[in-house]
Amino acid sequence: MADVPHMRTPGSLPRHQAGAPVGPSLELLVHGVGGATPERMLEDPRTVRVTGDDTAGIHRRAEDAEAERRRGHGGRPVREAYCWSGLTSGDGARALWLVLLPFMIVNLAHWMRPAAPRGHPAHRLYSVLVRLTALSLTVLLTAAACEVALDLVAWQCAGSAGCADGASWLAFLAESDGGWWSLPGRRLVVAAVVPLAVTALLWWLSRRTWGEYESVTPPAADAPAAAAQAAREQDGRQPLSLPGFWYGRRLVARLRAAHTAASLLTVATALQAAAAQHDAGHGGVLRTTGLVLAALCATGWAAVGAVVVRRGRSERRTDDRIETLCARLLPWAALALLGLTAVHTGWDRTGWRASAQLPGTGYFGASTVVQGALVLALAATALVLHRRAPAGRRSALHGLGGPAVALLACALGELMSGGVAQRVAEALGPGSSADRPGAEIAGPPVVLTWQAAVIPVVVLAVAVFAAVCAARVWRLGRRLVPDVARGYPDEDTARLPRRSARIAAAVARAGVTDQGPVLVGTVASLTALLGAAAVAGALVSGDVPQRALEGAPPPLAATADLAQGVGSWLMGGLVLLLLTTGRRAYTDAGARRTVGILWDVGTFWPRASHPFAPPCYAERAVPDLTWRMRTWTELTGGRLVISGHSQGSVLAAAAVWQLDPETRSRVALLTYGSPLERLYGRWFPDSFGPAPLRSLAGQVDHWRNLWRLTDPIGGPVKVADVDRGPLPDPRSFGRTLHDPLLAPVLGHSDYHLDPCFADERAELLARLGTRRRPACRTSPGAPRPPRARTAPGPVAEDAGREARREAAGESPPEGRSGGGEPPSEEDRP
Repeated sequence: MADVPHMRTPGSLPRHQAGAPVGPSLELLVHGVGGATPERMLEDPRTVRVTGDDTAGIHRRAEDAEAERRRGHGGRPVREAYCWSGLTSGDGARALWLVLLPFMIVNLAHWMRPAAPRGHPAHRLYSVLVRLTALSLTVLLTAAACEVALDLVAWQCAGSAGCADGASWLAFLAESDGGWWSLPGRRLVVAAVVPLAVTALLWWLSRRTWGEYESVTPPAADAPAAAAQAAREQDGRQPLSLPGFWYGRRLVARLRAAHTAASLLTVATALQAAAAQHDAGHGGVLRTTGLVLAALCATGWAAVGAVVVRRGRSERRTDDRIETLCARLLPWAALALLGLTAVHTGWDRTGWRASAQLPGTGYFGASTVVQGALVLALAATALVLHRRAPAGRRSALHGLGGPAVALLACALGELMSGGVAQRVAEALGPGSSADRPGAEIAGPPVVLTWQAAVIPVVVLAVAVFAAVCAARVWRLGRRLVPDVARGYPDEDTARLPRRSARIAAAVARAGVTDQGPVLVGTVASLTALLGAAAVAGALVSGDVPQRALEGAPPPLAATADLAQGVGSWLMGGLVLLLLTTGRRAYTDAGARRTVGILWDVGTFWPRASHPFAPPCYAERAVPDLTWRMRTWTELTGGRLVISGHSQGSVLAAAAVWQLDPETRSRVALLTYGSPLERLYGRWFPDSFGPAPLRSLAGQVDHWRNLWRLTDPIGGPVKVADVDRGPLPDPRSFGRTLHDPLLAPVLGHSDYHLDPCFADERAELLARLGTRRRPACRTSPGAPRPPRARTAPGPVAEDAGREARREAAGESPPEGRSGGGEPPSEEDRP
């Protein structure tokens, strides 16, 4: 990160001595998802970038550019805005990340492990199982490219006179042409260029982001060994405070080598399987050569497995060691083996003709079984860890959030693979499979058609869930209307009944977020059952659903035909949607920002399982923020408040954790609309559970968190004396002297417009260094917030309980922090 011109290296700065005059104060603003301009964050059209670059940088008002050099600075704090939206929605190449969606999802599963003691042996088993699941997704993507290029195009279409005549671009490969390239083995070698190009693209995308994200050294790397050890002892088991947490270069390099080799070996295996079927009945030198290549390929797979299951991240230090020679040479060895296999497959074989589907396409059924077994093992491991977690930990799906997300990643990978195969088959021939009269090719493997047939059932289940949620939100909104009216005792709410209904509906809708675990668990369970049924149906019948049920009663046969057709279109529709969105995001900056919101949430975590996942922007953003806080406090000895909204509050907390204990104790934290407990604490309990949040509150100078009942993302952090809320939203019910027009319901946005925001910011700056924590209070004159009833349904019930307790002046129940820790939604009847 480029430094401000007057800055020096942190290591050369003298530590501010106790008793010295207090320096200037700084407010460091961090925006949330979707990004924000420096002008909007600083509320000034004249801003300058004082450090950083176009991707991520720190901006100030023009008049504050040299504030440190001017004594006094008018007695007001210096405001800086850290803009990091370029890390996720910058140039158009990021639109290509849409094809990496399954990889991003499976990477999240690694960080969803339950909060068991760090020394438990099941931790490593959990990580190994997630990495193996991620490896299976890479193999699945490459196998899908092989299915399209080798099987559908080179083997089936080029081998069929009717199909090849309709595709002029296949003329040089057509078997009926009789040319040099028309032999089956040579056609396969030419088609192997497609999966090879996919592998090269994935490798390039991963390598390209190396220098942009993973090359930023955390400040903890420069700390003396004694200071680093003291920080680890004080932080206990909190992983985000470890110096190597945001520096995963070595692991990503190792996994990238293993996954690249696995992709190349998948292509080599497909070529070998095709030739082996012919050579088995003829013997000779080609059969012997094939056996030798198969043995070498098996050795390569064993080496890939050994590299993947090796010990994962070294978070207790910033690991800059060079990877072992074996891991670095593995992709080159796999590429050499692929070259030898191509020569062997392309050799002239008398009487070799293509028929039906390419040998080895049964991999897709086997892949579903293998991935299912890995997810089951992962679920068992997660349950073991969840039982060892401290009592009271709120974990999504009782610790099964990680396995459920991993299963959905596998299902999405199967869906994308099958969708591409179905659309290419229909583009090449009159039908996608032999079930239709006049089909020129056999089409994709039967199991993909069965998987397509079960998709409408999953979609129907999601639609039913959405309808049930909508009905419950409507009913709950009606029940909350009297509570909204009582929240504004000084105003005549009876004159605007529709206004009360809108506010109550906003509160009810905000609670739908808390039903996320129920939706994920339902879809994951249904996907597992239907996926197993699809594989079983394909194995038992050996035919597509329509033909397998030809003798069944007409309604059942018609249903199977409908499900197969609709599922096929849904599979292809998803692929077309991703391609269309990617193309639009490549040319339209607005669409690119929308896609970037998805990456804001999904790519916060380092690439610990899949090296081809979109890069972790926090590996640059967190060190940037940590360096800025450290240099400011050491250079000026002044006060500092880091202020984060939404996802920016997560970045702010992660950056504060990376500070040394002495600097951390001189920093105040202001969060608003924060998902720290509501989302991250439940889905990622090991890093953001109650214990880490309480530890953070005890180590910073002060921490205040603002939240609203109408916010669908943010909520209380449930730490004593930290939360202030729920804030009134809207600020006034009707028209008042201060609000002559009706105030809008803000929900998740514009927290800075609330008077409480300015009050808390000023109070944090004034209290820095005092370590006083007065009880949470409501600003004088502010209307009381609406209170939510304790009622079943998708509403923020714990937030309503907190609001009622605060309004009644009651203290939190003994043994609970910050108003208590009620059971999660999945624990309620």
